[in-house]
Amino acid sequence: MSSRPLIVWIVDDDQSVRWVLEKALKQADMETRTFERAEHLLEAIDESEPDVLITDVRMPGMSGLALLERLRSSNPDLPIIVITAHSDLENAVAAYKGGAFEYLPKPFDIDEAVELVHKAARSTGTALGSIDTPPAAIASMIGQAPAMQEVFRSIGRLAGSSMTVLITGESGTGKELVARALHDHSPRSNKTFVALNTSAIAAELLESELFGHEKGSFTGADARRIGRFEQADGGTLFLDEIGDMSPALQTRLLRVLAESEFYRVGGQTPIKVDVRVIAATNQDLARAVKESRFREDLFHRLNVIRINTPPLRQRREDIPLLLNHYLGEAAEEIGTPAKMIDADALDSLREYSWPGNVRQLVNASRRLTVTAPGGVITAQDIPDDLGGNETPHRAAREWTRTLASWAERQLNSSDAPLLETALPEFEKTLIEIAMSQTNGHRQEAAKLLGWGRNTLARKMKALHLD
Repeated sequence: MSSRPLIVWIVDDDQSVRWVLEKALKQADMETRTFERAEHLLEAIDESEPDVLITDVRMPGMSGLALLERLRSSNPDLPIIVITAHSDLENAVAAYKGGAFEYLPKPFDIDEAVELVHKAARSTGTALGSIDTPPAAIASMIGQAPAMQEVFRSIGRLAGSSMTVLITGESGTGKELVARALHDHSPRSNKTFVALNTSAIAAELLESELFGHEKGSFTGADARRIGRFEQADGGTLFLDEIGDMSPALQTRLLRVLAESEFYRVGGQTPIKVDVRVIAATNQDLARAVKESRFREDLFHRLNVIRINTPPLRQRREDIPLLLNHYLGEAAEEIGTPAKMIDADALDSLREYSWPGNVRQLVNASRRLTVTAPGGVITAQDIPDDLGGNETPHRAAREWTRTLASWAERQLNSSDAPLLETALPEFEKTLIEIAMSQTNGHRQEAAKLLGWGRNTLARKMKALHLD
């Protein structure tokens, strides 16, 4: 590789982003050139080409995605890193399908950005494909949390392929939504998407459900049945809760994945299919393999690419976005105006653990839309089973709000230092509570307060509590 410094061009309408990137890249011994608009870069690139290009998505005039499309034919080997503050699934998919080397949501770690530039420069260039108009956004996959951004990036990277994917994650995290997004952004998007929850069907019926059966093959088989694999021919078959599949069916599934053919139950003629399989589970399949509950060869066949859907407690910053969306949906379902949610209620729901994840939040939005009496959902409207009576958090919010109100009044009515007035009363109140709890035993009260016995005695004397 040449010893000359890397040349990196940056196009972003935000001057602060240009400045930060330029400073960091120069400190890494790279040469930079910045542009405020994509049109200015296109004028310059006719004369010379950088080693790496960094571009924003949303800019005045030509967008970053339009710039990708323009460079597709003129500079096909130029690695392009896309950055954006508007980081959603559709932008991620469009960036990768447009040929982006990588997609980086703002705010980004500057060291990560510099390392990504090095990585892009070491690449041999990305073959740029066409930018298709993405399907309608899947609203429930909105999210700004880093864990969701990684899901979006994974879907974007797989947009041009039909590879087998294993989706892992807790129940209710949206594994089927990820599977649908993978299908909708794949070359098979104009074909059928078939979903099957394998744990919801009795084991003795699942074989027929998957592969179909011939008339008379078993009692009750009054006609030929086309199974899910045939229904999904040319498209995608999503198998949810794959970890619950019986060993015998695991063997049959492995054979279909390996040979792309199968027999209907009771059939004699092999049936060829072209199906992309996406599987999902909330179990640890690697452990299931060690415990001989799941075939190792099938696990490796399914685990070509893995995407993990994060639980809601790991993406709490997305809770307001999801609530806003699903409250709107719930209102539309019953034909009423969408309800607002006040700050205290939002805090309560954000602090809740959400064991049922997004699925539980969807149901909670419907429930609150029906049960909250006014147009605004308040903390009093949050039921106990959604954290409405989690007293430690609520009590902390209430007393600090009361303290803040007192402090404002004190400042408006007196010049006395706040702490000189507040601390004695604060300590006096806590001492009285501790003494009451211990029936006047000073040693035990001191332990509750986190003091020594002598400290408590000194404080009580100073506060005239003796």
